[in-house]
Amino acid sequence: MKENIRTLSTDGLTVKKKTKTKTKSKSSNVAWYWVFLFPTLALFAMFQGWPILASWYYATLDWSGLTPDAKFIGLRNFINVAQDPYFWNAFKNSFKFMLGTVPFHLLVALVLAVILHRPGLKAANLFRTFIFLPVVTTTSIVGIIMVFIWGSDGAVNDTLLKLGLLERPINWLGDADWSMFTVILISVWKNLGVNLIYWLAGLQSISKDLYEAAEVDGASGVKKFFYITVPLLIPIGTIILLLNVVNSLKAFDLIKTMTNGGPFFATDVVSTYIYRYAFTSEMGLPQLGYASAAGLFFAVTICLLAIIQSIVQKRIKGGKNL
Repeated sequence: MKENIRTLSTDGLTVKKKTKTKTKSKSSNVAWYWVFLFPTLALFAMFQGWPILASWYYATLDWSGLTPDAKFIGLRNFINVAQDPYFWNAFKNSFKFMLGTVPFHLLVALVLAVILHRPGLKAANLFRTFIFLPVVTTTSIVGIIMVFIWGSDGAVNDTLLKLGLLERPINWLGDADWSMFTVILISVWKNLGVNLIYWLAGLQSISKDLYEAAEVDGASGVKKFFYITVPLLIPIGTIILLLNVVNSLKAFDLIKTMTNGGPFFATDVVSTYIYRYAFTSEMGLPQLGYASAAGLFFAVTICLLAIIQSIVQKRIKGGKNL
């Protein structure tokens, strides 16, 4: 009995020592995690966190950002933004741009991803590279080049005239009826590669055993796509959708370099609207406080959309669990 008691006590001490050692190792690991995260958190606080907080303060001021005589006016900037028809025009155009780009970003990229994911396809990596190449090209450079390509005497009009598809040139970027369509088309081409990579990552996460079992049951390629691929891609698809919605609503550089919000504010989005009031003299002296209010007004809208999408995503997952 004494030997058994000694053995039990020795085992207990050993277990306690191991537990203490594991606790110390975990705490030391957590400390190192924070050490490595600190530079990123510091940069985020300086270049993202502080500007966001400062914007809330600036939005309550009547201030150009250039002079020291800032005047506190409370919520007057937000009221002026809500009463400005040009802001609501830019607001509407932002969602028009989003609705024009996001469906194509998702559907076209998904179709291309399914095609390029086929195991027997030759030169698949080469096609992926060509599709992804516009992504790594600076957006402002793409916009400047596209101004020449889509101009009245550009390559697009020249080609369409030679093919007999047009009787006379179209001013794709200078005509209010065509400018938004042109910008949307170029944006889809520019950002297609990113969504292609997202969908390929999702496709690679699906087990091949499911497709093999479906083939044994005699399922066709179309049935495998709609009954295996699509349902399993819904979780990552909702994330891709959110990323595309947010990025499309933040569109700036492409529109700025191609149309500058024109013609006649036909492509003016909230980003170009804010830029015009905050950093240019187009509207007289810059109005940094007013521009900050407009930016926060629109940021709240984007946050609400993200919350709604998150709720919908949770309900979809909850329905699957049922």
